[in-house]
Amino acid sequence: METTLQLAKYSVGMGDRFAHQARAQLAACQKALAAGVEVIPVWNKSHREHQILGSRPESVRAAAEAAVRAAGWDRPWHVDADHVRAEIVEPYLACCDYFTLDVAEVIGRPAPGELVEAFVHRHPELQGRLDFPGLTQPLQVGRADLEQAARHYLLAVQAAAAAYRRIAAAKGAGTFITEVSMDETDHPQSALELLVILVALADAGVPVQTVAPRFVGRFNKGVDYVGDLAAFEQQLLNFLAVLDWARTCYGLPANLKLSIHSGSDKFSLYPVLHRALRSRGAGLHVKTAGTTWLEELQGLIESGGAGLQLARDLYAEALTDLEGLCAPYAAVIDIDRRRLPTAEEVRHWSAEQFAAALRHDPHHPAFNPHLRQLFHVGYKLAARKGRSFLDLLEQHNGYIADRVTTNLYERHLRPIFVGETDQRLCQTRKP
Repeated sequence: METTLQLAKYSVGMGDRFAHQARAQLAACQKALAAGVEVIPVWNKSHREHQILGSRPESVRAAAEAAVRAAGWDRPWHVDADHVRAEIVEPYLACCDYFTLDVAEVIGRPAPGELVEAFVHRHPELQGRLDFPGLTQPLQVGRADLEQAARHYLLAVQAAAAAYRRIAAAKGAGTFITEVSMDETDHPQSALELLVILVALADAGVPVQTVAPRFVGRFNKGVDYVGDLAAFEQQLLNFLAVLDWARTCYGLPANLKLSIHSGSDKFSLYPVLHRALRSRGAGLHVKTAGTTWLEELQGLIESGGAGLQLARDLYAEALTDLEGLCAPYAAVIDIDRRRLPTAEEVRHWSAEQFAAALRHDPHHPAFNPHLRQLFHVGYKLAARKGRSFLDLLEQHNGYIADRVTTNLYERHLRPIFVGETDQRLCQTRKP
């Protein structure tokens, strides 16, 4: 099940909510290339973000094209219609060549008995003792286990297949990259469940090149991973083994790889990811969407003056609209309102105090992960400021762009793909 357009082995999903940092983001990929590792840029913006900001899908491609021209980038690059479904894909067809099909809403809806029975009958090889290369331990699968997994995921796979067919009918099969996202759900997938998902996708003729499962632990927006690193590493290795087996046995694309969503600032995971990439020879796609907006805000705060005042105003507004801002991201944030400073406190902070609270340095006593997560989901408040916000971005563009490039390369691409990192950042926070 090969496709004409293939995603490279290593790639990074980059969000640029206000369409000002594509060149700075691409510079991080250039740094990785100079270090000997090709990491392909994929500019992504979700349907949810377009709705919140009032932007259009074609604006993402326009910003990416301008950045590629300015940088003279001669490697592949892509534009991702992020978290789309069949019924909302139309505006993205002309300007995107990567489609992240989000089926989280369908996961858990019980598939009809006849659908489950047909799947189980078609795949007797999925029962019994499954022991393929790379598994940390064999899977013991009874008929009831297989039926339960099929019942839980087959309708989600059907939803992904419907979206894929709609895109293929418009653009032509093989002309775009397909990712299937199942991460924004409450319960992590097991190795068996991921295997069932991939086998069902193969049955449905979906040439999935990346799959985003739900891992153990918490992947909260803009802050470090919360959970058991050993459990994550074991799950990661099992998932990689499942992907290898599915490619070999079910004809899925040879470049099929994992995609990690909410990958921004998961510092404690990056050495684990790097070890797995090296030991298994695996590919990886990592999405770092909201980090750029936070770097823009950090830059405005550190600039003082009008930028600092704008950040103070945004924080006061965010506190007022906390529930509304958080609701769309409930599955991927963990904000304790009791640990948020009052608007009055922040009103009297210096630029240094504010920057220390927002900057993701888990070892700094002033760092406040609750404030950082609130700003992460509060980008629409900046959008409401219109030109007053964008003018400040442009006024301080040089400084902010340097921050964006440094953050994306030094704190993300280098530790994951190149393998060098600041060990101070590789500490996990326990739940």
